[in-house]
Amino acid sequence: MNQVWASPFQALYSTHIVENDPILVRDFIHSALYHPSHGYFSQRSRSVGVLPNTIKFNQLQGRKAYMKYLDNVYKQSDISWFTPVELFKPWYAHAIAEAIMRTANFSVPLKIYEIGGGSGTCAKGIMDYIMMNAPARVYNSMTYTSVEISPSLAEVQRETVGEVRSHIPKFRVECRDAADRTGWEHVEQQPCWVIMLEVLDNLPHDLVYSDNQISPWMEVWVERQHDLETLRELYKPLQDPLITRCVEILDLDKTKSTSAAVSTLKSIWSKLRPKPRRSWLPTGCLKLLEVLHEVLPKMSLIASDFSYLPDVKIPGERAPLVSTKKDGSSSDYESYMEAKGDADIFFPTDFRILERMDHYCSGWLKLHSDHSSKKGKKRRTILLETSSFMEEFGLPTKTITKDGYNPLLDDFKNTKFYLSVPTHNTK
Repeated sequence: MNQVWASPFQALYSTHIVENDPILVRDFIHSALYHPSHGYFSQRSRSVGVLPNTIKFNQLQGRKAYMKYLDNVYKQSDISWFTPVELFKPWYAHAIAEAIMRTANFSVPLKIYEIGGGSGTCAKGIMDYIMMNAPARVYNSMTYTSVEISPSLAEVQRETVGEVRSHIPKFRVECRDAADRTGWEHVEQQPCWVIMLEVLDNLPHDLVYSDNQISPWMEVWVERQHDLETLRELYKPLQDPLITRCVEILDLDKTKSTSAAVSTLKSIWSKLRPKPRRSWLPTGCLKLLEVLHEVLPKMSLIASDFSYLPDVKIPGERAPLVSTKKDGSSSDYESYMEAKGDADIFFPTDFRILERMDHYCSGWLKLHSDHSSKKGKKRRTILLETSSFMEEFGLPTKTITKDGYNPLLDDFKNTKFYLSVPTHNTK
């Protein structure tokens, strides 16, 4: 039986996202971010900033001087967000290139795919590093493909990479949704690399809701109210296949394995003190991983993103920040339904869930399978703090200020790197 609920999550909204029929939360978020005409990334090519010059960290006194420098840059450009790869160019991209070079199989041409390439700074930095440090045959035979959903950002990427003429024939941008299987023409059987920097946080998520601690999860839809100007949530029993798979992979219904006595106590407590539950599901990430593992079965993956977000106002596990920036200052919405194409919607990444989904999509972790099996994993994965990744593969001495403060290592404590490579286990 469907349930509706409006307050306190009703929001004034132009009616171009939710029309006559309800839509899933993931479709609402996808449209708010990526719709060709009114989506946040589609209409705001300047949502991702490009620094005109490399920051000379060794000329800054310390943290205070660095923050003042950044504040001035943000005010001058009215940019919503400078990515780490932009702030620390070229060193951030060089570290990723070094990680690739240490483990790449150079007996076959190097193929790199980047999902959501932003301003193209990462692509240019990686290609620069390989041109300077790899054998000439590796650079000459390499290809770098950016899969970018935003036409305006795709054009920025072409301009950025095109600053080095020899990169141009090796680089191409495919303007499409990487999670759409129809955009991938064929299965790539050769080893390749996939890079995703600050991509997972902007992937559409779904939302499930439960009235109390033991009630079943229900999927959340968004619909227009009768006045046609406000939105409300609609709850339906789980039926969407992607949501259902995600709920099972995350094992949200852990109560099934509890004893009868514990279940009875929970049942009594849920009636005495009912506590509604809301859980955000990374269904967009699951869909993307399913497609990538199908079309790039021998891919190695490097992903970096937020492991947590501070001061989130929206309720629920793994809830997003919905932030807009006007006149140089940011403000956060209290409901995801307030996003009107003028706000970024970004989520924290639970990297253990990412690892579990990665194993599942590779075909190793099958639900309801015999977990006592001796079969080997198909992926070898490692999770690193950003500072650890940069110390291992980068040149952190390049980003030290005069007093020893190093924003590359000392900041971004809420970001991590996830590396996943195929093993030789074929069972």
